[in-house]
This record gives sequence, structure tokens and C-alpha cells, in this order.
Amino acid sequence: MAYRALTDNEIFILENNNCWAEDWSKIEVDEDGFQPKFLHRVILYGDIRLGAFEKNVEVSKGFFKHSGINDATLRNVTVGNNCLIEKIGNYIHNYTIGDDCLIANVSVMETTEGATYGQGNVISVLNEAGDGNIIMFPELSSQFAALMVKHFKDKDLKNAIRRLVSEEIARLTPAVSTIGNNVKIVNSKEITNTIIHNDCEISGASRLCDCTILSSAHANVYIGTGVICENSIISEGSSISNSAKIQDCFIGETCHIANGFTASQSVFFANSYMANGEACAAFCGPFSVSHHKSTLLIGGMYSFYNAGSGTNFSNHAYKLGPLHYGTLERGCKTASGSHIVMPATIGAFSVCFGKITNHPNTKTLPFSYIIAYNDKPCIVPARNIATVGLYRDIKKWYKRDLRPQGSQKSVINFEWLSPFTANEIVRGRNTLRALKKASGATSDCYIYSGYTIKASRLNKGIQLYDIALHIYMGEMLRKAKHLGILDKPLEIDSINVWSDLGGLLLPDFEEQRILEDIKSGSLETIEDVNDRFKEINSNYYRYAWDWTRFLIKSYYDSKEVTKDIETQIIRDYNDALKTWINEIRKDAEKEYSMGDVDKEVLEDFLGKLEQENNNTIIN
Repeated sequence: MAYRALTDNEIFILENNNCWAEDWSKIEVDEDGFQPKFLHRVILYGDIRLGAFEKNVEVSKGFFKHSGINDATLRNVTVGNNCLIEKIGNYIHNYTIGDDCLIANVSVMETTEGATYGQGNVISVLNEAGDGNIIMFPELSSQFAALMVKHFKDKDLKNAIRRLVSEEIARLTPAVSTIGNNVKIVNSKEITNTIIHNDCEISGASRLCDCTILSSAHANVYIGTGVICENSIISEGSSISNSAKIQDCFIGETCHIANGFTASQSVFFANSYMANGEACAAFCGPFSVSHHKSTLLIGGMYSFYNAGSGTNFSNHAYKLGPLHYGTLERGCKTASGSHIVMPATIGAFSVCFGKITNHPNTKTLPFSYIIAYNDKPCIVPARNIATVGLYRDIKKWYKRDLRPQGSQKSVINFEWLSPFTANEIVRGRNTLRALKKASGATSDCYIYSGYTIKASRLNKGIQLYDIALHIYMGEMLRKAKHLGILDKPLEIDSINVWSDLGGLLLPDFEEQRILEDIKSGSLETIEDVNDRFKEINSNYYRYAWDWTRFLIKSYYDSKEVTKDIETQIIRDYNDALKTWINEIRKDAEKEYSMGDVDKEVLEDFLGKLEQENNNTIIN
């Protein structure tokens, strides 16, 4: 934009409109579109740049007012074209404002010395009393955050990451706070040291301080009534509303924080939904959900997680302070009133009931019910494999990914059966068989880490684990044939353990390669690291098929997937799929028999279930 000085006539008009300037010579205006008649009762200090005032601005649905500045005090401010700024109770100080913005009934907006905009701040998740393990920056993905948390003790990695982040922040951070184009800020009190990107709406906020709001035209951000947000970053497509209070947090893409929810020293990633409760030192990976009152998420790592009402995690098991933390692997749920005393590790897709106090590690028994309602806690192994709840969950997550294509920072692999979960299933099956062998096939019950497993439940668990593995092998065989990788050279490294890195499923050797490349400088920028995560995800099925072939070898005693082995895998897959669908059907009918589900709902579900069965069987 080209600027010029005010003319004497323009100064005369401005003064007649009750405008005043500390020094009219420091005022620059758009050389073509500036019109002084659209400024009234404006006080100007320092260096001011004003754009054109040529268009109307929609202040409410169907209600337009002409752009201009009324009843405002500005100091060292740049205003873009066709903005409407009015009813500024105190002042706007040290701000650059884009085009087509509406700023009305706001108390104060300013940039002060030492502004960080929430960038470069170090927070401590999981270990509430820790030294800080996540450094916040706008392009933070769930993978990058998980990497920092998981390998926090690697000092060389920590230093390398902080160098990358510092360079990124220094390159992109402006000297003063900026407001993008088409931003609406109304009826809000204090906005300090806050960068606001394009197409953001802020309505009724109480306080925004040292924040970066990454709104965009295709994924706008909304900040609503009573919100207090400090030292935080809010990503594309997210909303914070209804008196939520956020401090020292990273809010990822398309997250929703509402209804008085409070959060501190926490991170939330893609499509998470938080309301009413509280989070502290929490790592909430993709699709973490907590929307009930009196629910506390503290000192834990979650993803694809649903917290029941009154869920509580305790990190004060001992008197040395809130040092204890745990992990609920992807797909876990906690029932209403659940209380888990950390440390604890809960295997993937498990459901927790009651007060769990004995610090379990159930990684080797995924998909289980963990029940602690009395003095005899028990485990129902593999139970969740055959439930309506699991079936609905694995179908809905992909559909509920609200992030616009082409702007997704965090990588999400939606597979519920993968080398990550299949490896745990194999270990679970072996664990149950070992228990049965050790205690005898005729025992009424078995003990695992202080938990009772009924004999009938143990046998059923082995059956369900086998069903899941056959379904996994069949699906992977289908995918390998479709992608033309059935006979690709075997990558020996793929027999490694797999990890779930904030929603990205990857073999251990790829994770180690990232660590070494960051430390060596081979990955030179934040973008390089995030691109590597995306590259690994693009090769998921190649790596997964390698791992699957080793599983096939152990199941079918064959190094090669011959035609006969392929036929057997397909036969076992179809049988397992039919059994799985039938188990889910029985679970749905059981829920219906309880009397709180309409018959139409049941019939609709069963119809879709049968259709799914017919569509997925391999001929």
C-alpha cells in the first residue's frame, strides 16, 4: 500500500470531526482511498497509518455500517483498508491491523515489551512438576509434541529441537502484534500481545494475552463469551467459548473447548472436544473427548479417548508431589466415576471401570475391560473387540475429521488393527495361554498382576484375539494385493516394535531415524520434520505388510505367501469376520433387551452391520 501525508484540508475536516493528533505530520494515509469524513472523535498518538474507507462493513446479519474510525484512541497503529473501528474504551497501542476488519466495543488492545505471543514457551505435560518437555510454536504437530515428550531425557535431541524452534520463531514473529484480514473483534475487554490471523471472530472475550490465533479463510477460529486465554496457541478451525479458561496450552486443529472448561500446561490435538471439566499437564492426542462436569484429566497421555462423567486421574499417589503420570493408549474409554491412580498404562482400546489403584500395566491385554468396583478387581480380556461401542468408534473417527484437506499439520492413522495393536494382541493371546498353562486348564479363575480373570473369560479372550488377528491379516492381504506390494522385498527392520506417535503409526527404526536426523541437522527446519512424518505415513502399508508377513509366518508356518497360504488366509478371514459381526450383533441385541433402545434404532444398526459384512467378505 502506498501512503502519503495528510493535506491541510484533510486535517481541517478531521479537527472539525473532533479528531486530534499529537503530531499530524506523523499520520500517513492511503494515497487514493482515504476519506477523512469517516473519522469521528479519534485521538492519534505516535506513528499512524490509515488505509482507504470505501466500503460498508457488516456488523450484524443484514446490518451494514460504513467503514471508518469512531470514538477511539490509537498509538503507533497501522489500519488496513475498509476497516470499521469504534467504541474503543481505552486504546489500541502498537498494532498492525489488516483489511476489512471490524473492531468494536473493545476496552484495550496493545503490544507491550517482551511479547512472546505464546511462542517459544516451554510447558511440562504428564509430569506436572517437571522442567518442561514441550516447546510451543505455531507448526507444532501431535507427532512433534509426542516426540519431545517421549524422548525428553535425550539432551542432544532437546537442544536440536529448541534450535529449530528458535529459528522458526525468529523468522516468522513480527515486531508488534498483528491482526489479519476479515477479522471481527467485538464486545471484548483486553487483547494484549496477541497475533490474530485471517477470518477470526472474537466475541465477548474477557482476556487474550500472549497468544497466537492461527485462523484462516478455510478454517476460521472462534473465541466466545467470557474466555480467558493466556500464553497459548490456537490452531486453525478451533473454537473456545462459554467462559473457558486456557493457560499455557497448545490447541490443535479443529478442537473445541467450551462451557467453563479450564486447562493449564496441556496440549490438545486434532478434533479434540473438551467441555465443563479440567485438564492439567495433559497430552490429549487426536479425538480426545471430555464433555462432562467434574472430570479431571491430569498427568496422562490420551488419543481417540472418551472420558466418562466424573473421570479422575490422581497424580498424588505418594507424598513427594504430583510426579506420577500414565498412558491410556489409543481408543481407551473410562466409565462414569472412574478413578485411575497414576502411574498406570492401559492397553489400546480398553475400557476402565471403578477405582483403579494398583498401577496396572495392561499393554499385553488390549481391548479389555478393567474393572475395580470391589476388593477383587478383574479383567475381561479382549471383551471390547466384540462390542457395538468399538464398532461405532472405528467407523466414526474418520468421518469426524473436520480439518480441511491440504492444511492438516498432525498425521492421523485411523486403523484400529495395525502392527501396533496386532503386536499387543499377539502378546495378549500368548499371555492368556501362558496363564492357562501355568494354572491348569481346569482352574475356575486366573490371576494377572493382581487382577482376576474368570476361566470362561480367558478362553473367550483367546478366541477374540484370534478373530482380530485373522481379520487383520486378511485386510492387510487385501491391501497388499491392491497396492501391488504382495511380493515386495522384505524389509528386515520392519519386524521392530511399532509405536503410536501422537496418531502416527510407525516402526521403531523410522522413529530412531528421525531422532538421529534432527540431532545431526539433516532435518534443517520444522517443515522438514513434519514432512518426514507425512512421508512415513505415506509408506505405512509397505512397512505394515512387512510386519504382517512375519505374523503370517508364525501363524501358518510359511516364509512365503503362497497361493495355498493366501487361500487359507482368506478362508480364515471370512470366517473370523462373520464371527466378529455376529458377536457385535449379539451385543447390540443385548443392549436392546435392556429396554432403553428403540427397535427402529436396533434394526437400522443391524441392517448396516449386515451390509458391511457382505461388502467386506473376500471372494
